[in-house]
Amino acid sequence: MASQADVKEKPEAKKKKSVKVDEHIVEIVSDSGEGAQKCGQSFAAISAKMGNGVWTVEIIPAEIQPPARSRAGASGIRVRVGSHKITNMGNAANLVIALNEQVPYGRIAQNAYTKGTVMLLEKKWSDYSDEVSEKYKEAIEDFKLQGIEVIEIPMEDECLKIVKNARKGKNMWVLGLLSNIYKRDTAKGEEQIKFIFRKKSEQIINSNLDLYNAGYLWAEENLDFQYEIPAMDTTEDLVVMNGNEAIALGVLASGMEVCSMYPITPATSASHLLAEIFKNSGGLVHQAEDEIAAVGFAIGCSYAGKTAVTITSGPGMALKTEFLGLASMAEIPLVVVDVQRGGPSTGLPTKVEQGDLLSTLYGQPGDTPKIVMAVATIEECFQFVILARKLAESFRTPVYILTDANLATGQQPFTRPKVKLDWFAPPVDQSPWKGDVKPYEWDENTGLSKRPIPGQPGGQYTLTGLAHTKEAHVSYIPEENQMSSELRSRKLASFQKSLNVPKINGEEKGDLLIVGWGSTLGAINEAVETAQKEGIKVSSLHLRFLSPLEPGLKDIFKKFKKVMTIEINYSDPKGKTKNEEESRRYAQLAWVLRANTLVDVDCYSNVEGQPLTPNRILNVIKENIPTK
Repeated sequence: MASQADVKEKPEAKKKKSVKVDEHIVEIVSDSGEGAQKCGQSFAAISAKMGNGVWTVEIIPAEIQPPARSRAGASGIRVRVGSHKITNMGNAANLVIALNEQVPYGRIAQNAYTKGTVMLLEKKWSDYSDEVSEKYKEAIEDFKLQGIEVIEIPMEDECLKIVKNARKGKNMWVLGLLSNIYKRDTAKGEEQIKFIFRKKSEQIINSNLDLYNAGYLWAEENLDFQYEIPAMDTTEDLVVMNGNEAIALGVLASGMEVCSMYPITPATSASHLLAEIFKNSGGLVHQAEDEIAAVGFAIGCSYAGKTAVTITSGPGMALKTEFLGLASMAEIPLVVVDVQRGGPSTGLPTKVEQGDLLSTLYGQPGDTPKIVMAVATIEECFQFVILARKLAESFRTPVYILTDANLATGQQPFTRPKVKLDWFAPPVDQSPWKGDVKPYEWDENTGLSKRPIPGQPGGQYTLTGLAHTKEAHVSYIPEENQMSSELRSRKLASFQKSLNVPKINGEEKGDLLIVGWGSTLGAINEAVETAQKEGIKVSSLHLRFLSPLEPGLKDIFKKFKKVMTIEINYSDPKGKTKNEEESRRYAQLAWVLRANTLVDVDCYSNVEGQPLTPNRILNVIKENIPTK
């Protein structure tokens, strides 16, 4: 097995040109099943451990096994690494490693590469069959015409010197290649490989270490360029993880002991981590037979005194609808995490979208007031779960956390949380219930009421999804249903009073205000700050609370000539519909803001299934600056 000493002893075959850069964007693209995501995740983890800012975006085809060497079936990952905090996937890639010549076309169609992008291309296809070889040569010429610099790499041949099946190990060879190109610490690389394959045999671990070191050595001997990305200037203790891992760890930190869910892309991996570690703290992951059973189980646990969480995506939210209405009417604490994906129906199961806002707010029949939060960073994926459990219990209501595929699979370092005792759920109250307190003793001012727990002496009451009185008696009397609805709604008004006015990124008045929510935060801020440097009078704000909305929005909006949202969901493009003023459909947050503030909020959005880039948002800003 090659070692660190071997790496140092090998003479350089070519004189290296080392360039110091502030950041670089790397993509690894391949056919599905070749391990590109694991390679990129590992490269990101190594870089984060070396003190760099990191953001990753997985490129996942919708099909489980799309046709090999197909443009539509590109699978892979994008890794943005920098000397500063990285908050989004950035613009065009600087370096691409492609395991065949067809998969890059899927990314070129999405403007992922530009003139000057360097492509390291697997060379095996140049001598494969007449048809394949011809396509390979045509693609290389095409890439060069587009200004992409192509370097052919004999990845397959080099891997076959170590393993019999190069497809099973090429990703670790590529990881070694990248480690050399970006001067990564090979000791950290070897540690990462040992961690990845910790449940495998020693033979498999050693084989992958050999591949890693072989890729490093090949780059050392055959490539004449390297990049140096200095570490961030920070003394903080950092952790690196993706959004779903942060959600899972947030469940532990919140003191919740039950997660009930049904596997669904892109939410499933949250349960993978929980299933591995939850038992160590006395927790339980319940994999139900379907989405309906999952939420029913969670509601039952919450009713019994232990607030539970159910994690899903858009189609699962649709199936949970009736039970979620029950939780609202019966006022049962519940935490619901929706990892949004493209829709409707099965839609774009592996692609990002922010299409569930309106269905979350209004998806149940009748009036179902609820607290809805949207996380904007991976750190917030962790912190908001803790907050959600507290709010659910304090307000006796379901609390919804909206995240999305961009956050779910994206990796980012953030400050290591310091555990606080007040994160954790208090013990179940088993003190005798005061006999003169009703099970729904709504406070006239706040709408709040104390929560009876089954088993609490004297705390028995009838749980029903029917309209009921303070005594939990079923009632169809008009005045009583009106009163109970008003008091449940009053909880939201009470909660809004505790919220702060959102902070503005930029001046408090100007020509244009951009409003966003969710995972678009980093890209919007980067674009807005670039525009500000160009002298454009634009500011932005990002909402975390969508029900109730954060206070002061109407007063903020009045200070700008134009207000618009930027979102990843559907809206009719301006100028492409007849009778636009009457028939145009707006993006989802824009609908909500227009209704709540009576301000003419405009919008830009799309449902292309891709995270928004700063450059695209910058162009939208320039196109929407008021001319008067």
